[in-house]
Formats: sequence, C-alpha cells, structure tokens
Amino acid sequence: MDIYKLLANIVGKRYVSNNPAELFIYSRDSGAQSPRIVDYVVLPKTTEEVRQVLILANEKKIPVTPLGGGMSLSALVVPTRGGIVLDMKRMDQILEINEINRYALIEAGVSQGSLKTHLEKRHPRLQHSIPEAPPTVTVVGNVLIQGHGHISPRYGINSDMINGMEIVLPTGDICKIGSPSVGPYWFTRGPLPDLPGLFIGWFGTTGVVTKLSIKLYPKPRYREVITFVTDDIDIIPEAIFETTQVDLLEDFFLISQGKPVWMNRVFFVIIVAGHSEEELEFKKNAYKNVFREIQGGKVVTFVDDLHPALRDRFLAVPPLAALAADFKKGGGFEYTGSIIPIDKVSEAWRKGMEIARKYDMVYSYVHQILGGHSIMFSYNYSFNRADAEDAERTRQALEESNKLTLDIGGMIWKGGVNAQRMTMDKMDAGTVELIRKIKSALDPNGIMNPGNWEVV
Repeated sequence: MDIYKLLANIVGKRYVSNNPAELFIYSRDSGAQSPRIVDYVVLPKTTEEVRQVLILANEKKIPVTPLGGGMSLSALVVPTRGGIVLDMKRMDQILEINEINRYALIEAGVSQGSLKTHLEKRHPRLQHSIPEAPPTVTVVGNVLIQGHGHISPRYGINSDMINGMEIVLPTGDICKIGSPSVGPYWFTRGPLPDLPGLFIGWFGTTGVVTKLSIKLYPKPRYREVITFVTDDIDIIPEAIFETTQVDLLEDFFLISQGKPVWMNRVFFVIIVAGHSEEELEFKKNAYKNVFREIQGGKVVTFVDDLHPALRDRFLAVPPLAALAADFKKGGGFEYTGSIIPIDKVSEAWRKGMEIARKYDMVYSYVHQILGGHSIMFSYNYSFNRADAEDAERTRQALEESNKLTLDIGGMIWKGGVNAQRMTMDKMDAGTVELIRKIKSALDPNGIMNPGNWEVV
C-alpha cells in the first residue's frame, strides 16, 4: 500500500490529501519566506490518530510538521523537507473549564477566538491571555512558541501559564505532563520535574501536543487606556522602569510609525483595569503621576484627547496596535520578534530605523513590555507580494534585524530556520550539544519538523 492509502486508513479519505491544489496553502505562510514542498496533509481528530500517524511516519522515516493556525509568519510550520503536515484544526474541543481552579483544558486545535467566545458566554468572570493575532490562531500554538498576550505585562508570557500537557512522542508513545500525570486535575505543572520545557520553543521537533491546560485569570469589569507621548528616544528605558515600578497595569506597549507624520513619535500605551470604578480611577491617577515626575514633565506629554477610534483600538482584546499599514500596496507583512533587555531599547530603536531606511521600508514599531523585565521589540515590514525584488529586500531586512537582536544581547522570538542557525552560532557549545542530545533521544529517526533547531 502507498503512503496515501495508509494515512487514509488512519484518518479517513476525507481527511488526507496529496492533491497539489490543496497542498498549495500548506507550502507557504503569510510571511516573506519562499514556498516549500509538502507531500501530504493529514487532519487527525483524536490522540490515537495522531499516534498512528507518527508510528507510520517513524517506520517509513517520513518528516512530520505539526500545524496549528499557521500564522507564525516565519515558516515554522512549512516543511523544510516535505513529508506530512499534521493539521490539528479538527481537534477543536474545549474539554473542561474549571472555574474555581481557574484553568481551561483544551485540544490542540482550539482557536483563540473560540476559547474567548466560550468564556464570554459561559464564564464571563474569567479570561485567558490573548495574543495580538487573528482569532484563528490556536491557543496551543501560541503557547508553544512562547507567545504573549494582552495580560502578559502583568502575568508573564503565555508559556508560563501551562498547567499540564498530553504529548504524543515521535515514536508514538503518549504521556501526560504536570498534575494530570498523577491525578484527575489539570491544575498545575509542579512540584514535579518541569517537563513542559521539552516541548516549549522546540517548534514541533520533540513531539505533538494534543491536549493542554492553560491558566485563566479574573476578568475585570472596567478597562481604560492612558497614553503618553515623547520625542525623546533616550527616555524610553527610564519611562518603562518607572511605569512598571507602579505594579498596577494590565497591558503596556509602545508604538511608533514612520507614516503618517503624527505617528512618528514614541507613544506609551498603558491599559489599566479594575473591578470597580474607584479602583480604575485610582490606577489612572497613579500612572498620570508617574509620567508627571519623569523629567519634570518636560519631554513627556499626557494625551488627554485620544481619538475615540484609537481608544477603542487600544482597548480591544487583543489590542489592535499592530494593524499593518500596507505601505507597499501589495498585501505583504512580515516582522521579526526580538526579546531584548529594556536598557537596549533606545539602541534597537535607532538601528532598526536605519535598517528600514536601508531597505526602503517605512519603519513600524509595536513593542510590548513583558513583566518589566524585558520587552518584545518587533521590527515590522510591509512588502509587495507581487514584487519578487521587494520580497527579497524584506528577507534581507529581516536577516539584518535578527543579527542586530543578537548583537545587542537579545534573543530572536519564533525565528525561522536561518534565525535558529544564527542563534546557535552564538550559543554556548554545551547548550547546543544538549539540544542535539534531547532531540536525538526523543526523535531517534529525525522525523519531526526536520531542519528546525538542527545541530550541524
């Protein structure tokens, strides 16, 4: 029997394809990377089907790439060596919402939009940390790439919010991690050996997550936005430090853009939330006082007349801060995410604008503070998809931006294959060897998303 028939026996003919027209969308993502070959797409419905697919792939040594929402923009789920794309969207069940213990148990294909809607309808006092991404992005996918959400400045990045997992290893073995490994509740990942780290940030190279428990948080009744603006790039680290010293915010991000002219400034956007109007007013006044004291109010201005449309945009969940302007009129958008120390923001800001000018880009920045300890600093580029030269310039700008991130002591977030190689070139040799050993132990035949985190 050929591979197609063997896969059809596992998931049913309707849920496997080798049709070039259907494989087309799996051979690329929305970013600037070139398309790649895909041989099969498989849509499993159960953990057992995932297990059977991996057993087959392991036996036949066929590469397997797990796919969530496919919106990383860095081709993390576009196979580098063909094989099977394991599209998880049919595994879309919200299995449990435990309100008292504040967690959601979900399957791998549950989208951000579906969990948000479910909580709003049935558990309106709870929320999860929602990334600034389309609602079709999966919760599990965002967690596994160490994404962040609209409450990350307060509670941390979304991978910190994992309680437990169900994993299918590349060999077909199934295991549970965290509290479900010893009992019926999915409420915590410790105190046990912290095994989730074997699957977080690995881009599907160590196994397939089929179920996951994620923490939920109180949802306040009231929210408001406070905005300050400055033209002094050098004041940014101090402003971030002083703002996060007052530990009352929900979200905190910076935005700036080359066009239109009025956006060519540094905007500090703070979201505060409260369970009462009195609590909300107290927090608003606290942050106004912070910015009055920074530099004696000489270079920082409180924006008291924020346009209602902009206010609604910032207060949306997730906040629509990174609506990409189509400067090139070609529908392309790409960015490199970097996690950098806060004291390096001013340097990254200036050098990032230099890169944008070098490659004929209009600079666009949206940066989210992560708990007051680091910042997700994104270099955003729009390009014309129909213009091959423009797409190539974008790839070059991304490469240079990634190099800048590493040169200033930062780390590249959800970087593609080239960015991973750049990272490992900088990495401690012992750490690189540890990566090799872990991958070899868990995936002895090297079938899982090969090319990613590959030690050469």
